[in-house]
Amino acid sequence: MTQRVDLAAVMARLAVDDLVTGYAMAVDDADWTAYRALFAPGARADYRSSGGIEGPVEEVADWLAESIRLFPVRQHLIVNRRITLRDPDGYAGDTATVRADYLNPMRFASGAEFVAGGRYAFTALRGAEGWRLGSVVVEEKWRRM
Repeated sequence: MTQRVDLAAVMARLAVDDLVTGYAMAVDDADWTAYRALFAPGARADYRSSGGIEGPVEEVADWLAESIRLFPVRQHLIVNRRITLRDPDGYAGDTATVRADYLNPMRFASGAEFVAGGRYAFTALRGAEGWRLGSVVVEEKWRRM
């Protein structure tokens, strides 16, 4: 039984890690359909610490789509991912939290560069369609122009 539990936990960790990678790619590619698909119904996003908004994913995706146009070149590097699975009764659970650092270099159309760094806090939920984000909170710690 232990090997099955361990395999389930490994599979859950890989799925949650893939979700976080999908998030970075969707934002960098300005793929707002993919961005929205990463989130569970009722999910929320909070970008206030970086000058943005907090609210339902649909509203935040619209805000991101508009504001990210300032930066035609962008790349999210999400590193040092700490995934914690809720583990009731020794089994990999259906919820997870992720704390991960980010480095986000971007370039304005003028060529000026902008770099920000900080930490993400994600929650993930496993449902009928697999793992989806329940929330994302950005904690910007620094920026440089």
